[in-house]
Amino acid sequence: MRKTATGPALAALAAAQFLVVLGNSIVNVALPQIRDGAGLSDGGTTWVVNAYGLAFGALLLAGGRAADLLGHRRLLLGGLALFGAASAVSGLASSAGVLITARAVQGMGAAAIAPAALAVVMGLFPPGPGRARALGVWGAVSGAGGAAGVLLGGLLAQAWGWRALFFAVTAGTFAVLLAVALGTPRAQPRGGGRFDPLGTLTITLSLTGLVWGLSAARAQGWTDGRVLGALALAAVLGTVFVLVERRHPDPLVPPRLVRGGRVAAGNLLMALFGSVWLALFFFLPLYQQEVLGESPLLTGLGQLPLAGAIMAGSAWSPRLTARLGPRRTLLSALLVQAAGTLWLARISAGGSYLADVLGPSVLIGLGLSVAFIQLTDLSMDGVAKEDSGTAGGLVNTTRQVGGAIGLAVLATLAGSVTAGSASPHLQALTDGYRAAFTASAAVLLATAVLAACLTRSTERNPAMRTIDETAPVIVRLSTTIDAPIERVWALHTGIDAWPSWNDAIDTATLTGPVEPGSSFRWTTHGLDITSTVFEVVPGERIVWGGPAGGIDGVHVWTFTADGDRVTVRTEESWAGAPVEAAAEQLRQALHASLQSWLAALKTRAEQPAR
Repeated sequence: MRKTATGPALAALAAAQFLVVLGNSIVNVALPQIRDGAGLSDGGTTWVVNAYGLAFGALLLAGGRAADLLGHRRLLLGGLALFGAASAVSGLASSAGVLITARAVQGMGAAAIAPAALAVVMGLFPPGPGRARALGVWGAVSGAGGAAGVLLGGLLAQAWGWRALFFAVTAGTFAVLLAVALGTPRAQPRGGGRFDPLGTLTITLSLTGLVWGLSAARAQGWTDGRVLGALALAAVLGTVFVLVERRHPDPLVPPRLVRGGRVAAGNLLMALFGSVWLALFFFLPLYQQEVLGESPLLTGLGQLPLAGAIMAGSAWSPRLTARLGPRRTLLSALLVQAAGTLWLARISAGGSYLADVLGPSVLIGLGLSVAFIQLTDLSMDGVAKEDSGTAGGLVNTTRQVGGAIGLAVLATLAGSVTAGSASPHLQALTDGYRAAFTASAAVLLATAVLAACLTRSTERNPAMRTIDETAPVIVRLSTTIDAPIERVWALHTGIDAWPSWNDAIDTATLTGPVEPGSSFRWTTHGLDITSTVFEVVPGERIVWGGPAGGIDGVHVWTFTADGDRVTVRTEESWAGAPVEAAAEQLRQALHASLQSWLAALKTRAEQPAR
């Protein structure tokens, strides 16, 4: 199989993610034109936005699981085809019903694209500097897509009318479809297990009720009977989903995903972060148009500094992470974003773009982009390839649901402040927006405090021996094995028998039992290596290492059992003069070696017992 050029592949995958964000934001400034052109009522106009967001948010988990079962690339291509076709129908629609239905189908395509594309990215880029750079690009397009949608929507609507928005997205989608088909690897492993139809149905309906209820609450109020009914239905079906998943052998969200703590922490923090993200792109254009009196086009142009700051922050994120570490980088980014949002809360009714919007936008963009990248990485940390689609769907779901909840609450807060104000209209509107931005800053500060606690609690015990995080070469890989933990652990720690199932190992001899301080000698790829066992937690963790050929290596293996399945994670660091002289070549060699080791372990462990 030919080697995939990761640069073009990443560009195509990032463009797919950009389309998902663009599809939601591009219509916002053209809603009046869409209403008049398609004959929509005021209520129907909101569904041009809500139909997309509702289908997208409700189906993300199902899309992620389908990607794992059917293949990440295959579902990505199918999602792009559906998204492009629905965009074309939206542009051709001559009635409200056709337009809203097409927008919902477009959201379904987006729910397949987002988790599948992220899973392909995580598969192409193993943990390390390469993945950090890839996630930087991912963060840039995800964050800048909202601002770009406002700008592009204003330009297209003003020049050629509202239908041009959808036709432009259609053309872009099929171009991306071709790029993904040509630029991403064809052969990708599918995950094992079966689809969970009952779990999928209950969580999809639950999320539909939740997102619809929160969206409707902004216009109809929290005490409206339909709103209360939708939220109650969401709660009941969510409970049913949990009960169903406990009994299903292949649940929609495998417990192993969140058992380690880091994925769960990442998703909780992403939900809080998402509640502020969506609200920012909702209230900021409103302030620019309704208070400052800017046109849709000028409002779109005013988003360019925000988009530029997002791209700059995404580019700097890998270097910041390398210097500060992931935890301090995340905390710093959240605090910078909170400072910018608090600055934005000082807007005035008689203000201007330069005085009230430009500075805070740049600060917010820098913090938002870096925080998004760190939270995405945290939410995918240690996830096996077989579960990466599900994990991608989960983190996108928490961001979308968090955004829906945050926007509903903040819109209610802003509306209440405006309605209760005795000031002139523009001042009353400004008071409402200021309240929303102040509350957003408070949420970001709370998120930073929570992140400080959760990321500390999920860090390794300092007493444990681990890899050298400053080493020039670090490789992290994982796989899921359909075999009991006892069998997997016995194979992996039966060092004398390694050559019988791992073709890359010629000889292996253990002196004494497998315990801290014992050593073993083994030969692989022409190297004669003596390793020392540093740590053993039976059935959970083993660490060994030592110098060989001028290279100081530390190798950590962890095992997480989930019934008769085991997730095996391996991470190894290499340091020393030979590594510094040829870091990239040795990283590739180590990656191939560990990948082969995991594959051999999986193959042998899953063979029927003899």
